[in-house]
Amino acid sequence: MIEMPEDFLKKMRLLLKDEFADFLKSYQENRSQGLRINTLKVSVEEFLKKNPFHLEQIPWIREGFYYDEEDRPGKHPYHEAGLYYIQEPSAMAAGIFLDPQPEEKVLDLCAAPGGKTTHLAMLMEGKGLLVANEIYPARAKVLSQNVERMGVRNAVVTSESSGRLAGRFPAFFDRILVDAPCSGEGMFRKDPDARNEWSLENVAVCAARQNMILQDAAVMLKPGGRLVYSTCTFSPEENEGVISEFLQKEPHFEIEDVYMHEGFGRGREEWAGTPADGIGKTIRIWPHEVRGEGHYIAVLRKKDGEEPRKGKPVKALKDQKLLKDYFQFAKENLTTTPHGTFIVFGEQLYIIPEEMVSFEKLKVLRPGWHLGTLKKNRFEPSHALALSLRKGDALHTVNLDSNSPEIIAYLKGETIETSGKKGWHLVEVDGYSLGWGKLSGQILKNHFPKGLRWTGI
Repeated sequence: MIEMPEDFLKKMRLLLKDEFADFLKSYQENRSQGLRINTLKVSVEEFLKKNPFHLEQIPWIREGFYYDEEDRPGKHPYHEAGLYYIQEPSAMAAGIFLDPQPEEKVLDLCAAPGGKTTHLAMLMEGKGLLVANEIYPARAKVLSQNVERMGVRNAVVTSESSGRLAGRFPAFFDRILVDAPCSGEGMFRKDPDARNEWSLENVAVCAARQNMILQDAAVMLKPGGRLVYSTCTFSPEENEGVISEFLQKEPHFEIEDVYMHEGFGRGREEWAGTPADGIGKTIRIWPHEVRGEGHYIAVLRKKDGEEPRKGKPVKALKDQKLLKDYFQFAKENLTTTPHGTFIVFGEQLYIIPEEMVSFEKLKVLRPGWHLGTLKKNRFEPSHALALSLRKGDALHTVNLDSNSPEIIAYLKGETIETSGKKGWHLVEVDGYSLGWGKLSGQILKNHFPKGLRWTGI
């Protein structure tokens, strides 16, 4: 069994009483690992026909599956193609309870590394505006990379404080996810750092920060909108306590009574100090009751408040001459030319999501769908464009078998011998987009990004 902080064990023994023995026993077992099929790129049925792993359905999510440790899906070409996201099974529940709809404006406020963001994008079917925010720049970069890998077209990635965003977007979003930074008790089986950094003092620090973030989120939600608060900790101070304190300050919010999946528990009124009405409708996921780690989820509805704001419009690119080389590339290489509202970030060309408003003076890593680079007298397509293309979108392709030595060579950054028309080719793995190559003679020059290339294989 893993070693856990003594103060944590004392606390859980007092809270759980007769349940504590079963709770502790769960830490003698191997943790369950999961992947979520990315339906932006492949249907569940289609993936299962090609499935190279030992998969078992996760009960609470149609697209989620447990896998065996020996499967190593992170080392398979399908991972680089964005056909799935490796995600802890309990963490997949938050997106289900937020239940974002196509065409809505949705905010994932504490979004890195991107598991929940890419789940929301999938549920939105690539339609509407999805803002994924992460305050720490290094983590925001990882978030942006995962948005790219999963072929998400309608996401804006920012790196801002919740307060800065609240000042710009009052009553703007239809749905907000606050997957709050927490003491990480639910990750003790998975993450040694979470165990080593835990303390009773840190729990209190986290609870204060969570209250602040929730207050900012409340400002940004439209009347009638849904806010989901989630943590990966057992601590009542960060869960029932935070929600009860929030509802005392924000009476125009209420806890929604949502469908409970088998094995999920309810929030504990007796742990909340002064419990808010309906705190027993919140959700607890326990490692001794389901095959997953610890999670807490509260689903809140904003009953009334300030009327929705439209926001300042984006300054779109008006000089169509700048797009000449892009349109020429699309004509020569794509079956359909992507259109929309274009903007240029330096030399980088993007199509911004519908409902996008001005993010001027905010730290934006990715303002939408990255198409490529406008260079002098030519357009160079981005890796993001490659990964967002579906079957039949590219005129020229090189399709490699997932078990072939050629696919490994491509992922390592090597050239490939092949035949075809000179110029850009979309490299595919078993028919799914993976990256670009440029053919000259019978040699395909590799354009898979250097920072993503496989090593040591």
